[in-house]
Amino acid sequence: MLNEGLDSQAIVLTIIQLAKNLGLNVIAEGVETQAQLDLLKAMGCNQVQGYFFAKPTPVQEMVLYFPKHYNV
Repeated sequence: MLNEGLDSQAIVLTIIQLAKNLGLNVIAEGVETQAQLDLLKAMGCNQVQGYFFAKPTPVQEMVLYFPKHYNV
């Protein structure tokens, strides 16, 4: 997802700023480490997803999971 190199950081920050200027929410995919999460938060990224939070889950498992943990 995010190479911590300065060039990569500049590109990610530019994308986040562009999206915000257009009134769009930003979702970063592929977040794998706390350092990536911290950097994206500092850049103003709205939402993130990736292995840092959970592995991909089949829909059949999610259908069983959500009613047990959330009021849906």
